[in-house]
This record gives sequence, C-alpha cells and structure tokens, in this order.
Amino acid sequence: MKVAPRFGPGHRVLVTGGAGFVPSHLVDTLVARGCTVVALDNFVTGSKDNVAHLHDKPNFTLVEADISDGLPTHHPALAERFDAIMHMASPASPTDFATLPVEILRVGSVATLHLLDRAVADGARFLMASTSEAYGDPKEHPQRETYWGNVNPIGVRSVYDEAKRFSEAATMAYHRYRGLDAAIVRIFNTYGPRMRPDDGRAIPTFISQALRGEPITVHGTGNQTRSICYVEDLVRGILLLLDSTQTGPVNCGTEHELTMRQLAELIVSLSGSTSEVTYVTRAADDPEMRRPDLTLARELLGYEPAVAPEDGLRRTIEHFRERLG
Repeated sequence: MKVAPRFGPGHRVLVTGGAGFVPSHLVDTLVARGCTVVALDNFVTGSKDNVAHLHDKPNFTLVEADISDGLPTHHPALAERFDAIMHMASPASPTDFATLPVEILRVGSVATLHLLDRAVADGARFLMASTSEAYGDPKEHPQRETYWGNVNPIGVRSVYDEAKRFSEAATMAYHRYRGLDAAIVRIFNTYGPRMRPDDGRAIPTFISQALRGEPITVHGTGNQTRSICYVEDLVRGILLLLDSTQTGPVNCGTEHELTMRQLAELIVSLSGSTSEVTYVTRAADDPEMRRPDLTLARELLGYEPAVAPEDGLRRTIEHFRERLG
C-alpha cells in the first residue's frame, strides 16, 4: 500500500517536544515538505541546538512552554488553527524515570487532554507518540498491537508506561466519542544523532563509554534483547501514519534484534575502541526482550525499515565523536 503525503505547503503542524531527539528530526522533514511548523518545548530534556539550523526558516517557529500547563494563549503562532497536532513531548529515558517522574506523568495525562481538546476544536489530525513500553516486560514475542502487555503499574518504570497507556486510552476515547481524526504510533527503541550522551539509554551510553575508552557497562547478563531502529526509518514510519487515515495503534521500529552484549561489542568494534565489556546490576522491571511485529505497518502504510544496524550505528558514532570532541 502506498500512502500519499497529506500534509505539506499551506498546512500548519504543531509538534510538542519539538526540540527533542526524535521530534526534531520530524520537524526537519515537515519543514522541508513546506509545512508551517510550530515546535513547542520546555527544554527539560530537549535542546535548542537540535533545531538551531531552522531558525532562519520562515515556516518554522520555536515556542518555549510547558504543554502540561496548557497551550499558551499569548503567542501568535499558537492562535491560528492547526491541521495536524503531533504529541511527541515526554522525557523517555530510564534516567528520566527516576529524576522527572511527575513531569512524565503530567505530560502523558493533562498535557494529552489539553492537546486532544485543541485538536477537536481545530478539526486537526492528532498523532499520539506512544511506546513499546506499553507492552511492559512482554510474554509475547514479537509484540503485536493486539497484545495488552505485562506492566507493573507501580514499578519504577510505571510513570512512563502508564502515562503512555493513559494517553492511548484518552486518544481512543476522543476518536470514538468526539469524532477526532486520531492515530497512535508505538515507537520501539530508536537511536541516532541528537540523542543525549547522558540520557541513560544503552546506545548513547555505550558509544560515549567506547569513545572515552571507558568500560562498557552492560546491565545484568547482557542476554536481554532490543530491536534497534535508526531515527531516519522511524521518522518515515511516523509520517506515513500521519499522512494516512489509519488510527492504529501501529508499531514502528525494526526487527534488527540484538542482545545487549552483542550491541556493546558491535559499538566497540565500529568505534575502534579498546573498551572492555563489564556487567552491572540490572535495573528493576527491565524487559527481557523487545521486537515489534511490523505486519500492520507494512500492510497499512507500506512501511519498510531500510537502515542496517551497522550503518546507523556508524553514523551515530561519528555524531557523538564530533560532539564529545
């Protein structure tokens, strides 16, 4: 199935968390399409540097605000109707779960409701960025969208898991009962340029350690697996869903599944590092395995990931090499 671009010149798109890792790449593509893009961010985890190259673009506006407090009414860029609203805002790393738990819960609940109300008022398409964390520590592998998950509702990861699950429920309620044109994408492990070196996720941690010649700290035995998706592939999948008329949820990621030990060893090799792999205590509720079933994405959207792990990791390593000096 081929999905034609639905949003382009003449269309206004709001992207929350727009200065974050994945959202800033989405903003790049939407601006290049000719959309008028408003990126909203409070910079708790996002960075102005991620969108600094867009500041001279007439179809791009960056607004500093906390969406959990509602859309600010004073900014003229927010006063006009939006054709699409993409709710991408949320701290999303294990480090954030421990340091920003209330902020995560608020952006996945009250902020979602603020944006859903605005989408209904504007008659906009609403895309909710959910997560593979909605599946918890899955007992089904790979994970299909019909799988309800295995989530600890009071664990250390629950602030993120349950916030996203609430956002999914809210989005579907507005779709079913208020006629909202809505879509939910469940994002699996994604990596690439603009990740924070200290965000606590495996790939930026391993790369930073490898480039510094430090021991690579793998949690547990290193036998737990993740499928890793280069950000370019993810952005293409998200925009296919935005452009479509599908509601979802739809998984987006890749089937390139590696153990954490394999991932660490691959990064050491690709970076030319002399670092050795070491093992540390595994975090609570850390999932044993993650890999999306991409059947729906392929059948409904024509989505197919294209970047091999070696290629994506090389690009990411070079970005970190430049950033870390």
